[in-house]
Amino acid sequence: MELQKSLQNYFDELTSSSPTPGGGNVAALCGVLASSLGEMVCNLTIGKKKYLDFETDAKELLTKFESFKKDFLTLAERDNEAFDRVMDAFKLSKKTEAQKAFRNSAIDHATLEAALVPEEVIIKCKELLPHLEKIAEKGNQNSLSDSGVAISLTAAAAEGAFLNVAINCSGLSNQVTAKEFLKKSEFIYHEIKEKSAGLISQIIKRMTTK
Repeated sequence: MELQKSLQNYFDELTSSSPTPGGGNVAALCGVLASSLGEMVCNLTIGKKKYLDFETDAKELLTKFESFKKDFLTLAERDNEAFDRVMDAFKLSKKTEAQKAFRNSAIDHATLEAALVPEEVIIKCKELLPHLEKIAEKGNQNSLSDSGVAISLTAAAAEGAFLNVAINCSGLSNQVTAKEFLKKSEFIYHEIKEKSAGLISQIIKRMTTK
């Protein structure tokens, strides 16, 4: 997602017949939104007398969330670029056997690269989750629901990214390598899914139990 564009421009591109931006880009954008909400809760915590004991940690978390936001934005843009390279590879000539072989190799290489980007999104989501857990537990409790939404978005980002790993792996010629790659991403994704579900359950309990 290019920051100089308005949200309306982004939505127009998303709803168009162009394949980019697509699901992988949106998955990374969910990571951006989750990180931004983490920043917001930090800012609503810092300076409050009730949370003075946590202020130093909140300031450190704020810096980390800012960094995560930048990383996810970069991954969103890289997802577009990776898919464009796949499409470019499919446009290569296939008139001769040599051209066919080169085209197939280029498609395979570009497809693998396109799988690596969402894998990075999944890994980044796993790194983000403990920080969101901390701000949910120790940060401004009036914003507990916002921390919960951030955790939900992180889970959505990981799931969306895993779907993109899966579809790219399905297109690789070497399915042995593809299955090994997919298995690694799937393991991390399930870790995130289980962890985030537990955190959301705890947050809902804290907000509904009097």
